[in-house]
Amino acid sequence: MKALAVGVDDAGRGSIIGPLVIAGVLHPEDRMDELRELGVRDSKKLTPARRRKIAELVKAGVSAYHIVEIPPYQVDERVSCGVKFRKLNFLEAEAMAKIIAKLKPHVAYVDSCDVKAESFACQIADLIPFKVKIVSEHGADAKYPIVAAASILAKVRRDQAIEKLKDRFGDFGSGYPADPKTRRFLEEWIKTHSEYPDFVRKTWKTLKHIPNSRSKTIE
Repeated sequence: MKALAVGVDDAGRGSIIGPLVIAGVLHPEDRMDELRELGVRDSKKLTPARRRKIAELVKAGVSAYHIVEIPPYQVDERVSCGVKFRKLNFLEAEAMAKIIAKLKPHVAYVDSCDVKAESFACQIADLIPFKVKIVSEHGADAKYPIVAAASILAKVRRDQAIEKLKDRFGDFGSGYPADPKTRRFLEEWIKTHSEYPDFVRKTWKTLKHIPNSRSKTIE
């Protein structure tokens, strides 16, 4: 049997608006060149239009894929839970473990969100009901085509979610705290509403610095 590999990556971890999206892509480990031929590379180096096109090629060309969307309220619950080792990194480890368990590879390559990449691998492995090799590295999307493919799927899915929100609520920019348009949107929202909407992560420190903000933020 040919060894199957999974690549796993996230999109939207640091955003204040919209979901955290995690994607996994399954493909034979000896056929990674097929992904390169599709144009797969680090999603941050691709234009949105190019990402969308490659995402469709990836979905059609790989053995399988799976995508998980984590809504803002679940991120808030984990960030504010008060248990050091059950916060955001562990939330990602849980989601990645579920994806890996569903796709059933022999080896999984993940882009580590934890400064301790090896510890992150152990967290994931402990949550999977069967034995699988976990390769956890920083910048894995730039090194492994299968992780880059997962990164593209995650980014495209998150972009789609963000566009749906903009269609309903107006242009708020990228949804990241450093984006002035996003900050202006939040400032204007809280001037006329009693609380932030459910698509905003209410535990993000950014809200603490917005005048009239009523949301409880985490120090």
